[in-house]
Parts: sequence; C-alpha cells; structure tokens
Amino acid sequence: MNSWLIGVGALTVGAAAGFTFLSAAPKTVSVHLVTARAIAGIEDPASLGSPLEASGHVVALREATVSGKRIYKVNQVLVKEGQQVRQGQVMALLDDSNVRAELEQSKAQVKLNEAMLAAAKLAADDARPSFLRNQTQLAEGLINHDTFDASKSNYDAAQAAESIAEQNLAVTRATVEINQRYEDDTVIKAPFDGLVTVLTARAGELVSPQFSGGGGIAKIVDLRSLEVEVDVSENVISRVRPRQEATIALNAYPEWRIPAEVIAVIPAADRAKAAVKVRIGFKHNDPRIIPEMGAHVLFLNAAPPPLLAASRTQRVTIPPEAIIAYGDAHSVFLIVGDRIERRVVRLGVRTADGQEILSGLKPGAILAVGNFAKLREGSSVGFRVSSPAMP
Repeated sequence: MNSWLIGVGALTVGAAAGFTFLSAAPKTVSVHLVTARAIAGIEDPASLGSPLEASGHVVALREATVSGKRIYKVNQVLVKEGQQVRQGQVMALLDDSNVRAELEQSKAQVKLNEAMLAAAKLAADDARPSFLRNQTQLAEGLINHDTFDASKSNYDAAQAAESIAEQNLAVTRATVEINQRYEDDTVIKAPFDGLVTVLTARAGELVSPQFSGGGGIAKIVDLRSLEVEVDVSENVISRVRPRQEATIALNAYPEWRIPAEVIAVIPAADRAKAAVKVRIGFKHNDPRIIPEMGAHVLFLNAAPPPLLAASRTQRVTIPPEAIIAYGDAHSVFLIVGDRIERRVVRLGVRTADGQEILSGLKPGAILAVGNFAKLREGSSVGFRVSSPAMP
C-alpha cells in the first residue's frame, strides 16, 4: 500500500452577497491506497477447467424389509445373507396355526349363514302367497283390514329376515377373504429380484411390522438400483448438470474407474454443509458394487455455463481494513477520477487473502484506507485515477 495526501477542502458559494470565494486552503489527510484484486482459485477463469471431485457412498434406490403383517412366530427361514433371490421366491415360513384356525372358523360361519339365508328365503316364499291372496280378498271385501294387516306384517318380517341373512353372509365371506390373506401372508416371498443383505430373524423368533428396526425377517436390495450420492460445495455446484459424464472409483477398488453419469442435482441445499446433494448412476451393473461402499466421483467436462463463469470473474478481494461498517451495511471510499466516492458493497466470505466483495467493485478499483472520520464523499484528490468503478 502507498501513502497519499488527500485534500478535503470544499468550494464555497456566497449566495446572499452574490459572489464566490474559495475557503481556506484545504487540509490534507494522510491515507493509504489499495487496489481491488480479482479472486484467484476456482473463481479464476484460468482454473475453470480444473477437475471437480466429490466423495460419497453407494446407496440403493430400491430396497425393502420383508416381514409379516401381524405378530407371527418364525417357523423356518429359507434364505441366507448374501443370497440372490427372485421375485416371488419363498424366503420364510411363519407359524399359521392361529390364522388357520380363524380361517376355518370363518368358513364354518359362512356355511351357517348360508343355511340361515336359505331358511329366510323359504319363510319369505311361504309368506308371499298368503299375502297376495289376502290382498285380493281385501279388494273384493271378503276379509277385513285387520286380517290383511296381519298377513302383510308377516310377509314384511320374512323379507327383512331374508335381507339381514344376506348381509350376514356377505360379512362372513369378507372375513374368510381377510383370514385367507393372513394365511397367505405366513408365506414370505421376495417382492422383487435382489440380494439378501441382512437377516434379522431366526426360527422361533417373533416378528411384527410394529417393531421398528429389527422387526423384519430380512432386508433385500435391488442391485440394479444402486447409485452414488455425494455432497458438492455450493461454490462449484454450477459445474454439475444432469446427464453429465463422470467416473466413480470405489474405496474397495481404487484403480477401477467405473463409467457413470449424473442422474440429478437435488434442488435443495444443506445449510450446515453449504453443499448440494448430487445423485450419480452407474452405467453398468457389477456384483462387486454393493450398498454403503465409499465412493469417489470425478465429474468430467465440469465447466460452468459461460455467462455464470463471466459473472464470477467480477468478484474481487480487498483488505478488510478498507471496509466501513454501519450496522448491516458496508461501504468503501473509492477514488473515482480526482474525487472520493462512497460506494456500498456486498460482502462475501473472508479468507486469509482478504475480504471477498460480491458486488459494488471491479478488479483494479482504487480504495482509500485510513482516517475514515476525516474523509468526505466528493472531496478532491491531488491526482486523477482512471479505474473501473461498478461491475
């Protein structure tokens, strides 16, 4: 930084007397001059083609924990950890003694209700001719209304009993269907093709979907749904885009470069990590790739969009002592031509290289540092500077 003397006098106009005059000789204030510098590193245009890498883990997009729908005791487990299974393959047999008894009971109830419905229909059929005959005789005046009302009541009651019997039969048939499903559920089958990664139950143990974590029988993973999830810093996320080519190196096989591509950039940032989650898919399946493996991703052709790269080159850094803070607002004294101008700026991150300025300055701008209390906007300087002012 160089030291300069800046004059802070002003031109005064006497309006009442109608003449102008210069005030006393301007006082000189000693200040330092500094220059705003372009930020180096990832924001530097010369380094935009540098490799972009991130680390994460292999995850399964499709996985399931198989279990019974009720509390069951395990009779037999027919698979082992690490075994490949096909969709519909029987994985375990559960104790069905209780549900089988409930199923048989509901089937017996169906037979009983079928017999009761048949009796109700017979009673309704027997009451109908008597009702129709009394209806005709009433019209001919052969019987009185009391006799007719009695036959009508018997007929209506028989019809109501038949309707109730039909509903009871429907309920018991539905109960049979439910119990049959519970019986079917005691045979645990694979929901899709996959690999048994965890076996959590053995013969004789109880399983239930109400028990979180270890309440299932086994965990199955679809190996065709494996992908890698990584966190990419917000500062370089513009260099990642969907369908972008990439390579994946697993920690277990560091020399193996697996072709991959970006599936999606999740549109949500993690405030604590200052990062964005990115999903990367494998182009080819391989049995060596298993869930939860550590992975290192290299993004290919990871250059930001041209317009965004151009705007990033406008970010600059200045010494922190050049900043004037008033509450949440920040400004600097900028030398524009032969005058001092106060310029509001927006701050970025502060590093060992200085204070990042997101907006308000261009690289090469000349700033006054020191004696802020004595500097005034519009004061003249003893030289003229041609430098960029605004982005």
